[in-house]
Amino acid sequence: MGKARLKSRRRQEQGSKLARVFIGILATIGAIDTGSITIQRWGWISSLTCPGGSKGCDIVLNSPWGTVFQLNGHPIPLSLLGFLSYSSILVISIIPFLPWLSKSSLDFSRKAWWGLFLISNCMTTFSFVLMGIMIFKIEEICLFCILSALLSTAILISTIAGGGWEERRDLIFRGIIISTIILLVSLIWSSYVEPDKKVTKPRNEVSLARNEVSAAIVSSKSSASATQLAEHLSKIGAVKYSAYWCPHCHDQRELFGKEASSKLNIIECAEDGKNNQSELCKAKGINGFPSWEINGKIESGVKSLAELAEWSNYKGPRDF
Repeated sequence: MGKARLKSRRRQEQGSKLARVFIGILATIGAIDTGSITIQRWGWISSLTCPGGSKGCDIVLNSPWGTVFQLNGHPIPLSLLGFLSYSSILVISIIPFLPWLSKSSLDFSRKAWWGLFLISNCMTTFSFVLMGIMIFKIEEICLFCILSALLSTAILISTIAGGGWEERRDLIFRGIIISTIILLVSLIWSSYVEPDKKVTKPRNEVSLARNEVSAAIVSSKSSASATQLAEHLSKIGAVKYSAYWCPHCHDQRELFGKEASSKLNIIECAEDGKNNQSELCKAKGINGFPSWEINGKIESGVKSLAELAEWSNYKGPRDF
């Protein structure tokens, strides 16, 4: 009888295998969701079909809060952190099923459940902050982002329900501490990232239409090499497809500087943008911003001046 009770207790302490499977499925969906956003932001795929329309998703994902930082002119999107988090959850949920851990998995299983709780708690708390930013700051809806928030919440609930926790008070106490820390860090990050001008819907934005560049928008000075590169790009018919609400389009202008960016051939693709050529953009299949068309080839994403020089066969000085 005593051995049976001990065996039953250990089975309970290891949690529900069905819950692990469910968490693994949710994590896989989350990894696909955030991974797709990441590779689209990097220009590896041209576009994503966002349920309910792509404009809201584009505005949210390309907002200042959609990027962690820039690395050599390339954005490190927030979705990459989501992908890494979901991937970690997937691995943690699967590892206890490995054959070589089946006999000595009690201690590891408990640590795995705590790992799932820690990550999913952080993700859920951060997701609620992001939902608040999306609704009250950006004022647009991204269903990809909502899906990620729902997935992280479902994973947290499944972890709490299926973890076979002996002492719920410890779980609740640690959960409150973790949530409070993540909430404070998230709010500080949100305030730090927030631009001077409130990010609103396109109809309330200042237009960044074709050749409409001012010192208030592009503040960096152009080097002689950057200006010559811009003149070269314009001469060979290179085109930059842009949307006035896209912060990475602004980042691309900043790489050139005020003088050089005014020499570029820029097509406004937003339907409500000034002097827009949205039909041309649709005909070209432009969905990611900025997109460059050089020598008959179109690529999305912020490009360094060196990349543009190489792509366009620029022969002038390259001390950018």
